[in-house]
Amino acid sequence: MPTPSPLPLDPIEEAHRQWTEHGWGAVADGMAAVTSVVRVQQIMMARVEEVLKPFGLTFSRYELLTLLTFTRNGALPMAKASARLQVHPTSVTNAVDRLEAAGLVRRVPHPTDRRATLVEITDEGRELSVRATRALNEQVFAEPGLAPDKLDALIRILTELRHQAGDFDTGDRPGKWH
Repeated sequence: MPTPSPLPLDPIEEAHRQWTEHGWGAVADGMAAVTSVVRVQQIMMARVEEVLKPFGLTFSRYELLTLLTFTRNGALPMAKASARLQVHPTSVTNAVDRLEAAGLVRRVPHPTDRRATLVEITDEGRELSVRATRALNEQVFAEPGLAPDKLDALIRILTELRHQAGDFDTGDRPGKWH
């Protein structure tokens, strides 16, 4: 898919100008921040999805496969996968349905909790996750669009925003970016 031509003006800057002109100047910076984050998310996700498409994966399915590769035995309870990915259980169920149909994961009974089901990665799923990760590392993560010092600053700012929103609480243990 060809890259669209850049716009001759920054639409978020124009929206900021309009917000100010319409008497909402006190909140114009907040509007610009939120809109900028949303737009950057769209740009980044388009890049990620373009890389994952040849693998037959969406980002959510890729995240689940990769999460499973990080576990000791390649399996997690579906509820724990939902919590770790910070998505609704229905989203995990949908991803598991698609990945299972493709032979990349399987559902197995939990060995000690009859009420729970584990999602377990198959050898094919593990191999696909490794290949997709290699492609993402080379084509997206190695060149995210900012210089390393700016990338670190961005991560610190976004970490602070996530923390303030209650996304995580590390207690007294300081993290890498906070």
